[in-house]
Amino acid sequence: EKQLDYFKILKDNSARMGELVSDLLIVSRIETTRLLLKKKEFSLEDLVRDLISGFEPFARASNVEMSLEPKGNLPKILADPNQIRQVVENLLDNAVRYIKDRGRVEMAIRQKNDFLYFEVKDNGVGIPQADQKFIFQKFFRSENILRYQTQGSGLGLYIAKAVIERSGGKIGFKSQEGVGSTFWFTIPIK
Repeated sequence: EKQLDYFKILKDNSARMGELVSDLLIVSRIETTRLLLKKKEFSLEDLVRDLISGFEPFARASNVEMSLEPKGNLPKILADPNQIRQVVENLLDNAVRYIKDRGRVEMAIRQKNDFLYFEVKDNGVGIPQADQKFIFQKFFRSENILRYQTQGSGLGLYIAKAVIERSGGKIGFKSQEGVGSTFWFTIPIK
């Protein structure tokens, strides 16, 4: 039984190391402008629904309810589906991870002119005002997050910003410590 515990710890640490190496490779490609975006048309709503279904066990175990509210008949977007998946996955993971006790993550997708607008809103720990200007910097992790001893490299939001901007969109957030955060991005339809 003790050996199984050690193997589980080893497996978890190996997975984390693999994620870190993957993130560092993406950062390297971003900084050398070799991050290739393989654009094609796809449904952002379908992508988000697929991610929600994958996150459901993690959210349930964390006492977090998730919901998605798409507005209207949404057009497809033209972007790299793998890169956009990574962005949404990061935002969703952060939203669930930084809710303490019981909480709710609400997502919305709607059309704004020639863009789709996606947002994920949580009632988690929020980001202190003093830290907000650093949130998209490499390796930055807010001080209040470190208190909760959650895992992370501080690369996810840096990568998300680079991917969205290179895809022709914008990314941003609003947050209040102790109340929660809303992260959003826009992505061109065509």
